[in-house]
Amino acid sequence: MPREIIYTPAAPKPPPTYSQAVKAAGLVFVSGTAPTDPATGQFAAGGAAAQTAQCLRNIQLILEAAGSSLDKAVSATIVLADEDDFAAVNEEWLTWFPTNPPARQGAKLPARIPGLKVSIAMIAEA
Repeated sequence: MPREIIYTPAAPKPPPTYSQAVKAAGLVFVSGTAPTDPATGQFAAGGAAAQTAQCLRNIQLILEAAGSSLDKAVSATIVLADEDDFAAVNEEWLTWFPTNPPARQGAKLPARIPGLKVSIAMIAEA
């Protein structure tokens, strides 16, 4: 099965070194997605919960471009700048996945990027 590069102009444009997502083997692999508001090009204001919501809105747009949806998410990796934001991120996460959430793991951002609190990568069924 060939792989397909997924791109939608509705979501923030990725750097030239990676794709928004790749569809292969019946899955959609969404790259680590920043909380960038496509309308402004800036990180979402309002803290880690607001940035989590923006990451998930961006992922939703990318999955839809691939013919998938958040309902088909099977795995996610959430990367935080500050572990103290976990409760706020988790609370927002539960508004998007109140039942049957995808498998999830967490990590810490390796370097500080001013204003960036959260990044999320996701795998979903195609």
